[in-house]
Amino acid sequence: MIRIPAVQIAGIFICWAAFFANQAALSDEKLDAWKASFDSDILPIIGARCLECHNNETAEGEFSLSAFTDGAAAAEKLDLWDRVGKRIRLNEMPPQGSPGLSDPQKGAFYRWLDSRPKQDLCNQLASDETQAWYKGHVMSRRLTRTEYLFAIEDLLGIPLPEDIGLPSDGSGGEGFDTAGDALYTSPLHIESFLRAASWAIDSISENTSSPHWVFSNTVGADSEASDGISRDDAREIIQRFCHKAWRTPVASEDIDRLMTLFDTTMSRGKPSREALAMALKAILVSPQFLFVVERESPEGGVQRLSAHELAMRLSLFIWSSIPDGELLSLADSGALNDQQILRQQVQRMLSDERSNRIGENFGLQWLGLADLIRKAQPDAEVFPDFDRSLLTDLRQEAIMMVAAIFREDRPLTELINGDSIIINQRLAKHYAVDEIEKWFPSDSEDSREAWKRIETADGRRGGVLTLGAVLVNTSYPRRTSPVLRGQWVLAEVLGAKVPPPPPGVPALEESNAALSAKTMRERLEIHRSNEQCASCHNLMDPLGFGLENYDALGRWRDQDNGQPIDASGTTPSGQSFLGPAGLKQIVTARQDEFRKHVVRKLLGFALGRELNKFDQCVIDDCLTRLDENDQRAACVIETICLSFPFQHRYFKPRQEPQ
Repeated sequence: MIRIPAVQIAGIFICWAAFFANQAALSDEKLDAWKASFDSDILPIIGARCLECHNNETAEGEFSLSAFTDGAAAAEKLDLWDRVGKRIRLNEMPPQGSPGLSDPQKGAFYRWLDSRPKQDLCNQLASDETQAWYKGHVMSRRLTRTEYLFAIEDLLGIPLPEDIGLPSDGSGGEGFDTAGDALYTSPLHIESFLRAASWAIDSISENTSSPHWVFSNTVGADSEASDGISRDDAREIIQRFCHKAWRTPVASEDIDRLMTLFDTTMSRGKPSREALAMALKAILVSPQFLFVVERESPEGGVQRLSAHELAMRLSLFIWSSIPDGELLSLADSGALNDQQILRQQVQRMLSDERSNRIGENFGLQWLGLADLIRKAQPDAEVFPDFDRSLLTDLRQEAIMMVAAIFREDRPLTELINGDSIIINQRLAKHYAVDEIEKWFPSDSEDSREAWKRIETADGRRGGVLTLGAVLVNTSYPRRTSPVLRGQWVLAEVLGAKVPPPPPGVPALEESNAALSAKTMRERLEIHRSNEQCASCHNLMDPLGFGLENYDALGRWRDQDNGQPIDASGTTPSGQSFLGPAGLKQIVTARQDEFRKHVVRKLLGFALGRELNKFDQCVIDDCLTRLDENDQRAACVIETICLSFPFQHRYFKPRQEPQ
């Protein structure tokens, strides 16, 4: 087994700077007018209606406005005012119980917000020159755990066993593990990659009847059976395997080095198959396989990705894996740089079953379900029907729902108000679906394992709000949590930032009054009476109440602790609703926020970094394309893949040692 020190790998790959752009300056005249309007029209409103709660000492709802003493200070935080404006338009600020803004004051705020000077940032990237500290920094990174598993499966045709022991990854950027600053490489990682590579190569090497391309086509059946792989055959196998594993043409000297391993192993009297396996293992633990390699020129600056680098980005985004033969061939010929061919490849990749991985890799991370199997712990005493197979099914349901939106080019808004679900027979029974026999007529093993799309009509199921996995994940072991569920709706569906609870506030169960209450709603009403808690709970709790008809396993119920469930809610803007169907209507009315949030998350996942103002053009383009295509989601994937940030990167000029 080949050992490559982690220090050596870390020394090969250094952090690369983020994207380059020429600063597009704001019109001085328009900006000066905008600043003056803040001083004359907005600052008095903030002083009279906002600073009591939003100063440096209290800063309720995450906003501290006391630093904005003039228009110049306001202009330094342009992005903040988008969030302030949204809260005002939703009547969430000032909160209920506080003096509200008059119509003239609201009008002044809206006019000022809408007159904000715009920057022409399309076809640009963030760089050292454009921002003193920017969020567009991209680090060269290794494959994530998920990407590595899929890459091995696609390359060798066999999945790695679940107990292979690959470490999990953290998250960064927009909350995804594709961010380079979260993907460190430790000796533990290298050991696990060596273990996985050895298992995978040994598995196909020992199977002399394996039809896989690694050992077929180049080596005849007779030579396989006799284990007599010639040196010329070995070199050709290594060449082809290396080309696909490294995703780029391979230099002859690299093949020579790998052949040295083959020759050395043969010289020790080992069989040729074992010697070949040693070289293949070396390929799978090399930096060229483990890392996403994007090479910069010595002069630095903005660079268009090479065709092979673009092929890799496409594959990681849509398949969470390495390019297949067709994509690699187009990269080899340079044809992938043609935007029409690129568009065709995006469509082909989305139609491939491997695009289901968007649901697993992007979908689970976006919905906060990546650790569902490990973290969900429903209490066995309260829920004796719970087992791990149920969690597996719930997880798969979430994967298939998100994947189908993109693979089947369905409306993105179905993620809110869909009128169908994709389930198997076990989940149909768990959800007490009507007419189960109609959908699953037999009780055979095939029927139990089959997944089917089932139409729903009563609003109880359909969309991410009512996914069993979400409902389990936003519950405690022994009970539901309207707070967690409401917070999840705000943060993961609408993209709102929910601050943590203030220090010193007792937990819900610690209040004597709460303990005497019979229903969860009664206990939360008592909790919300605390002024420290009310500002946030007034946003979260009503949304969570709309999901109270689901127990901690995601099953429908009509009572809580023997009392009828009140699943009604009223938003801070005064909109009332009832149950999950009504909640979906509330969220659908805010679908612009939802669409923008999902597009932003998808772009952050694709780029592997936190987004910045230079990426806003891509988000706007995606939203425009959605409007032009009846909200059908595949156009978002295509727009991102064709965008300037996806196809370009900024590198710092290489500095020669003094």
